[in-house]
Amino acid sequence: MNKLILLLFLGLMIQLSACSSKSANSHKTVFNINLEEGLTSLDPAFCRNHYTIWMDNQVFNGLVQVNDSLKVTPCIAKSWDVSADGLLYTFHLRNDVYFHDDLHFKNGVGRKAVASDFVYSFGRLIDPKVASSGSWIFSDKVKGCDAFTAPNDSTFRIRLKQPFAPFLSMLTAQYCSVVPKEVVEFYGKDFRSHPIGTGPFRFKYWKEGEVLVLLKNDRYWETDKNGRHLPYLDAVRATFIADKQTSFLEFVKKKLDFLNDIDGSYRDDILTKSGAVTQKYKGKFILNTAPYLNTMYLGILVDSNLAIVKKSPLKILKVRQAINYAIDRQKMIKYLRNSMGTPGYAGFIPQGMPGFDGKCVKGYAYDPDKARRLLAEAGFPDGKGLPEISLATTVGYRSLIEYVQGQLDRIGIKTSVEITQGASLRELVSKNGINFFYGQWIADYPDGENYLSVFYSKNKIPFGPNYTGFNNKKFDALFEQTYQVKNDSARYAIYQQMDNLVMEQSPVVVLYYDKLVNLYQNNISGFSLNGQNLLVLKRVVKR
Repeated sequence: MNKLILLLFLGLMIQLSACSSKSANSHKTVFNINLEEGLTSLDPAFCRNHYTIWMDNQVFNGLVQVNDSLKVTPCIAKSWDVSADGLLYTFHLRNDVYFHDDLHFKNGVGRKAVASDFVYSFGRLIDPKVASSGSWIFSDKVKGCDAFTAPNDSTFRIRLKQPFAPFLSMLTAQYCSVVPKEVVEFYGKDFRSHPIGTGPFRFKYWKEGEVLVLLKNDRYWETDKNGRHLPYLDAVRATFIADKQTSFLEFVKKKLDFLNDIDGSYRDDILTKSGAVTQKYKGKFILNTAPYLNTMYLGILVDSNLAIVKKSPLKILKVRQAINYAIDRQKMIKYLRNSMGTPGYAGFIPQGMPGFDGKCVKGYAYDPDKARRLLAEAGFPDGKGLPEISLATTVGYRSLIEYVQGQLDRIGIKTSVEITQGASLRELVSKNGINFFYGQWIADYPDGENYLSVFYSKNKIPFGPNYTGFNNKKFDALFEQTYQVKNDSARYAIYQQMDNLVMEQSPVVVLYYDKLVNLYQNNISGFSLNGQNLLVLKRVVKR
């Protein structure tokens, strides 16, 4: 470490130490969090990692945002209009939103965010040279960058190629944050570590793999109901301890203010099998749980045009259905998840999503006798003649998948569990290189279309996330029909038809719908509880 970096680092630590101390005149507050998986970038154009979404949500704003009920609410756009044909969206922007200070603004002072900034930011998402992982947001919905226009500083327009009813929900994704052209173009790819936005916290320091510091944006535009400017916290400090047990111990020592999820290595220590806090930790912290828009599932490659599918018994529908009936999900949730989840008895769209209805979508209950009958009808009585099937997962879900392995073995389906690194598994899945795999789908935005897009034939690899190669003409027709349906209830009814079609064909085995598990210290209040498990710190108070 050279002298300059050392001095900067020491100065930062002194500043944070001051923030954590009390004096007669002030009480500076630092919110401490740990991000086990680290960050790949702080550029919203590459906001695909869950923890990156969390941090970008502190630094950036978009046109719209979601509240805890997953309803779209104003953000930089104070209001909007949609044309009768559903093609033209006109957003009316606030005039009191400013970018954080940066040397590459005039006099180093952040300028006002205006409509042309959204033209640039959204055009950047679909620019092949940028290669944003969020290009899918607009790539099939607009005819290039000309679709984004700014008649004046406070008016921004988007023209779609065809109507798309969930479009406003989609715009709440962190990919759709506004960024300043002059700063982005100065830093280029290094904007990932020099993020400048309009959010409640501004970037201060990031030593990758060790510490990230965000400071309060004193010019932030949002206020509370009493007119007081947000945020209340003075700083956010994130560490990157990879070991979940170590981060839990840091939380117990009160060195962390927040912990997301409870790892299996210490879950029984904290929770009873029914999901209550154990006597050991009762009253020691705040536990929040709620439905989380995250479907945990087994994916099955079903595209019979692929060589690996032609050789796989999983190409047979009755074998896939037998697998679905063979798993006791209720028992799995109780004993392996301490009731932190809901058995996946309905479709791929999870509990907690607007429009979810477990009575209208028929999934698979536990029925081992029916599973055996289906296996026999497929030509494999008691599994005779059925070759061993490989099931791929990551080390974090090994116990869960070994439970599935045991359940399948009981009806005669022999499986081998292949443990691989998360990045390697994702790459195999994204290249249709694996027949049977563990997966999860976390909502990018709160609309069921996001889940059903996983089965749309035009989203097959390499054009989209149809990792199972599912192809059904009736499903595709219904999917395209929903573009025109403005009424939410009517659209949700079509979603249910589509979800039922997926369940009938079984390209996936829905294991459970996740629950968010958030732990806060007792001196923390004002936290958010939403189905996307989106970390919202602008209203948090630390006493």
